[in-house]
Amino acid sequence: MIRKGYAESSGGQIHYIHAAGEGTPAVFLHQTASSGKMWIKTMERLAGTRPLYALDTPGFGGSFDAPAADRPSMAQYARWLYEAIRDLGIGRCHLVGHHTGACIAVDMVSQQPDLAQSISLFGPVPLTAEERVEFSKHFGTPFTPVISGSYLLENWEYLRNLGAHADPMLIHREMSDQLRAWWGRVQSYNAVWDQDFAGMYQAIKAPLLIAAAEEDVLYPYLDRAKQMQPNANVLAVTGANFEPDLDADTVANGLKEFFATYD
Repeated sequence: MIRKGYAESSGGQIHYIHAAGEGTPAVFLHQTASSGKMWIKTMERLAGTRPLYALDTPGFGGSFDAPAADRPSMAQYARWLYEAIRDLGIGRCHLVGHHTGACIAVDMVSQQPDLAQSISLFGPVPLTAEERVEFSKHFGTPFTPVISGSYLLENWEYLRNLGAHADPMLIHREMSDQLRAWWGRVQSYNAVWDQDFAGMYQAIKAPLLIAAAEEDVLYPYLDRAKQMQPNANVLAVTGANFEPDLDADTVANGLKEFFATYD
């Protein structure tokens, strides 16, 4: 059974979902603008193997919102979520991040190198400064609710083009998360574009797993991530930008094997 709860951070409450188990916990961090729900299929397949936690980033899901005028850094997001992890009584864990969640995971480990038993990154983000500027023109641009409702179709098309249309219930769930995080997504993407992901990524010492589907917008940078970390394990997956939903068996089985290797 997957249960829900709240953990404390210095910024506010962090919502999470949890499946019980024994051994080293696994902590999952989601992409923008999803929520911890994106990991449910993975958690269902890993249920009973170890404690499993999927946290909602501030500004997403059931977690608190940072003040609208603030521009939290990636380091701040990492601190808030690290505080929540500690509040849950977790010491070392297998840390798993997807897209923005990968950015948070890398920043968290940079600050707290003893946290991670292993690190798994779906869609690592080793972009140059110029590439981050180019990505910022397409991801994280603000939208505002308007009476006509035209922004609803714009967001539906945005998600459809990223691959969520492969499952009608997936695009429905992601649309809900996207609308809830209408400003949180702007704040978190700003943090992504400001972060020196590559520098922190290259400094990782923990066992590392990386992956991205060929249709994932970050797939072109997977080889670069491998070159930066030659000892990284690479998991072949499908599912566009929604691998944990659209290729759940491969994601879960790959993580299960990886975790077991480094428990």
